[in-house]
Amino acid sequence: MLKGKRIGVIGGGKMGGVLIGGIIKNKLAAKDAVTVSDKDLARLQELEKQWGVSITEDNKKVARESDIIILSVKPQTMPNVLDDIKEALTKNKTVISIAAGISIKFMEARLKKGIHLIRAMPNTPALCGEGATALALGADATQKDLALARTIFDAVGLTVIVKEELLNAVTGLSGSGPAYGFIIVEALSDAGVLMGLPRDLALKLAAQTLLGAAKLCLAGDKHPGELKDMVTSPAGTTIAGVQALEDGALRATLIAAVQAAVLRAGELESGK
Repeated sequence: MLKGKRIGVIGGGKMGGVLIGGIIKNKLAAKDAVTVSDKDLARLQELEKQWGVSITEDNKKVARESDIIILSVKPQTMPNVLDDIKEALTKNKTVISIAAGISIKFMEARLKKGIHLIRAMPNTPALCGEGATALALGADATQKDLALARTIFDAVGLTVIVKEELLNAVTGLSGSGPAYGFIIVEALSDAGVLMGLPRDLALKLAAQTLLGAAKLCLAGDKHPGELKDMVTSPAGTTIAGVQALEDGALRATLIAAVQAAVLRAGELESGK
């Protein structure tokens, strides 16, 4: 899908670097077809050395010379970046933003008409190729734009399509969700240490156990409740542990965590 396309990444931070890596490692585009811009020259030189891509400190150059532009900048800097590249963007270019809380309407109001806008909400496990990204299309974006965006984000994990009004829900679930998972892994590891396991072994077992459970869920042929029942024998160890989780309101707490994150995402989007 990306062959013959020039790809520009504005913002060479962690996620920008991850996406560049996904594109190059999966041979979605040639190294000389990818350009990244950033104000941090040291970071640009690091990306150039690592991936062999072109670098520049000029956002306008990236916008002008690229067919697909990925805006990988912090939400608070997005207004200045949009103002900077507005005149360099021509009609029908594909612009993908991964800035949380910056709506398509906000971007459309600051760019010329006819720009094909897509909002993306990736998460940090993209760092190891296991990300979860949701895409939402702007009014002028086409199915071809969607296919281009999917190709990029599929290179670093799983991609789903949602309406823009659901992106805050995505933020609360998969955007913030890795933090919930890390807390669970840490707690399970602490429990292993409490019961006598060495810390490094407890951590490996906890992380691998959640990884395995997640992969069984993604296999798609059984509901999580059914998978849980497969592990839970009558009067056994697992049901004793499950009872302790229910006594501690684990389900209700996780639901409340997602809800709180979604509500906060809405506040940030409204400028609070």
